[in-house]
Amino acid sequence: MTEVARAAALLRTGELVAFPTETVYGLGADASNPLAIAKIFKAKGRPADHPLIVHLPDVSHLERWAIDIPEAAGKLAAAFWPGPLTLILKRRPGVPDAVTGGQDTVGLRVPNHPLALQLLREFAGGVAAPSANRFGRISPTTAAHVREELGSSVAMILDGGPCAVGIESTILDLSGGDPWILRPGMLDAVAIGTVLGGTPAFGSKQNAPRVSGSLEAHYAPRTPLQLVAPADIADAASTALGAGRRVAVLAPEPFALDHPNLAWHAASADPARFAHDLYAALREFDAAACDLILVAAPPADDAWRALADRLRRAAAGSN
Repeated sequence: MTEVARAAALLRTGELVAFPTETVYGLGADASNPLAIAKIFKAKGRPADHPLIVHLPDVSHLERWAIDIPEAAGKLAAAFWPGPLTLILKRRPGVPDAVTGGQDTVGLRVPNHPLALQLLREFAGGVAAPSANRFGRISPTTAAHVREELGSSVAMILDGGPCAVGIESTILDLSGGDPWILRPGMLDAVAIGTVLGGTPAFGSKQNAPRVSGSLEAHYAPRTPLQLVAPADIADAASTALGAGRRVAVLAPEPFALDHPNLAWHAASADPARFAHDLYAALREFDAAACDLILVAAPPADDAWRALADRLRRAAAGSN
């Protein structure tokens, strides 16, 4: 039996399997099995009303999970699936409340990772899979991250190497009214708007469905994290070091500050590379037992919107 076949067999028996996607590693369970889904919430320490994203083998499975599917969903699936786009649609009757957080909507996507797709096709069904980490903490981008954080809570971890994208998918609400981005990702509003013929709205939305990763504090390291204007980061580091703190800095440019309690990590000026490296860098800083992480605030433009979102929530969750 292959590793993928064994993983699919474990899912069928209600066990948890961690697997790679292009965004982050997911903690998977049979999305049609409430008892299996309950294991996700227990392993992660996740609030019971926090909905999960269901991962599908391909677009042909969409109607098994959703109803009243708008034409826009088909266009977007054709353009971006497999890929880092989650669609929020009206759920089909029979989808477990545990998946949807008791809402009348469900989040669905087809991931763009060969190992994930092999697993989903072998399983031949939907797999509910939030990030494979403790709730509110840094999402894992390697199999080692999953082992370190969840250990024996997972029956099996499929190792597909480092995730290519590195942060979670864009979540787009198509469940009613205008298309609305509820969580930004590296698939941006411009690309989505090209397919839809109009840029989707972004930001707070009245009566919006609850979605994964939407809490103010999320994606957080154990170490306190502060966002600092790039021009001020050297002064902020000097002040913290002067107070006897061990400081880690994530910034695009090194600065003339040499200190035994300072760790500096080069941050890429390219948003895609920054996203790929971000969570691994934050985990390294946690492992180094620093007292403070200083991150140079990203540029205020659309290309960096998803990263600004993750860093803002990480700062809120670490303090």
